[in-house]
Amino acid sequence: MRKICRRQSDSKLADSKRETMSVDGADAMLSPLLKRIFENRNLTDPAELTYPLARMLPPDTLKNGDLAAELLFSALKSQQNILIIGDYDTDGATATALGLICLRAMGADNINYLVPNRFEFGYGLSPEIAEVAVRKMPDLVITVDNGINSVQGVSLLKQRNISVIITDHHLAGPRLPDADAILNPNQPGCGFSSKMLAGVGVMFYLLLLLRAKLKAANWFEDMNLTRPNLAEYLDLVALGTVADVVPLDYNNRILVAQGVARIKAGRGRPGILALMEVGARDYRNIVSSDLGFVIAPRLNAAGRLDDMSIGIECLLTNDSVRAREYAQMLNEINLERRAIEQKMQSQAMKIVRGIVNSAKQNEARQNEAKQNKAGQNKTRQNKNENELNLNGFCLYKPDWHQGITGLVASRVKDKTDQPVIAFAHAMNNKLSGSARSISGLHIKDMLENISSEYPELIVKFGGHAMAAGLTIDVADFDAFKAIFHNHVADHFDSAGATSVIHTDGDLSENEITLDNAEQLRVAAPWGQGFPAPLFDSVFIVTAQKVVGKHHLRFTLQPPDGTCRFEGIAFRAIEPGQPIPQLERIHAVYQLDVNEFRGKRSLQLIIEHFQPTSA
Repeated sequence: MRKICRRQSDSKLADSKRETMSVDGADAMLSPLLKRIFENRNLTDPAELTYPLARMLPPDTLKNGDLAAELLFSALKSQQNILIIGDYDTDGATATALGLICLRAMGADNINYLVPNRFEFGYGLSPEIAEVAVRKMPDLVITVDNGINSVQGVSLLKQRNISVIITDHHLAGPRLPDADAILNPNQPGCGFSSKMLAGVGVMFYLLLLLRAKLKAANWFEDMNLTRPNLAEYLDLVALGTVADVVPLDYNNRILVAQGVARIKAGRGRPGILALMEVGARDYRNIVSSDLGFVIAPRLNAAGRLDDMSIGIECLLTNDSVRAREYAQMLNEINLERRAIEQKMQSQAMKIVRGIVNSAKQNEARQNEAKQNKAGQNKTRQNKNENELNLNGFCLYKPDWHQGITGLVASRVKDKTDQPVIAFAHAMNNKLSGSARSISGLHIKDMLENISSEYPELIVKFGGHAMAAGLTIDVADFDAFKAIFHNHVADHFDSAGATSVIHTDGDLSENEITLDNAEQLRVAAPWGQGFPAPLFDSVFIVTAQKVVGKHHLRFTLQPPDGTCRFEGIAFRAIEPGQPIPQLERIHAVYQLDVNEFRGKRSLQLIIEHFQPTSA
């Protein structure tokens, strides 16, 4: 059972003559509820309630920034062949599109892109994809959202006299590639104060540096070019930043807020507007989370099942008709992805239930043996899954789809509060794994520790604290599984395994209103590291029913109140799971605006609930 903790902060917003915030470009009074929420996120400066571009971090502290801009300037002057090597997720797609659009606007006539097919080449600038790049005869290769660990791939390009600029945000390994310039706020010695930029954010900053250098050299006037307003492309930056689930520090919130504002004003890329349309969202009413829940899955589906070039072309086109065609193609691929994912998730949860039941039986046998030995008759009860020493899940089925394992791992992690790695077959008798972690367990560091202890076990790996990818030999699955469980167990022994949900506290009946839900939607770009407001309250369940096979819809009433509220818990029921008969629950929820046939109403999105008698 999860522990619910209410956020408490000693920080207070500094006194200001105007306790206002910018909401959709207009100043609005900061309500006591919003003030409490922002203080809970350790926000102390009233200036951080607004998101002007003038408060963006300057690019000049990015290590190697001037060098990379100079290399690009030289490439433009001599009309070199430039090749952007991207990644097959939304961050990589937006970074690729951003680079192509803006470099073309700055005078690059010979520029193209290459995105590895994940099933043939895997992630990043591998030696195999470097060989493909060589055949395109570039003078300069720019990586986006990858490259920081591509030592061999960069070496191969350099041997062919191809210059390389790496733009990345992933954590660096013990050895950096021998590139001509590396831009990565997370590389050793970089003084850029925000380490949270997504890959598209790093590319955006490189373009800022290049534009400044071109402006100083009168490039645009000499070449009869209009100097591009890079702010007009912040819709791409916002999309990639939200989709990659990087922490939304203040600098990232500026980038996202500005990008969302452009989309809402109808100034987004035709492809982004078309993807909103096929997702049945009105672009004029979107919030930052829509980028992650509506657009990103459709773009990512192309990289998971097909070819991310479809997604990149959707973002590149200026033709609204063509954009709708691409968006419809992506939507159809996404529907196929959903069907595959649903089947795999069902299989994964069946495996998990088997593991849990086996652990419970073993625990019962051990307790019975101990009690018999001690002459006791009572049994231990109310064991939760962490107390069963589950120590993570390492899952694999031979027919699983390689492009969907990350979604499966994420789903199982959310349901079990355990770190999860899901594997599928890859080429050359290998298994490709996607890892998803829980708070406090740095999964990339754990894989690095395993690789150091067992140098031949992991073929390659990379990632972040909460998500990582790895490749192992098929024959090594059982050995890796045992070692993974041991490392998770060691972590739980030292750090504990209690799963905590942090909330912003209880809401009074008078605070659970449509007006507050409307205000919270647009109060900030909510996301990773700056989470959307979550509240927890006890409710009487006056009605409940299953909708859509997996969701529970509730009618809820505060114990001492008179109002009733509609709430829904998505994916609360697994296939074959009995429907709980609930009288009173302790619920963790968001205030949400439900729009149906033009009517907007209040709805509670229930993230977690548990029966209670209090």
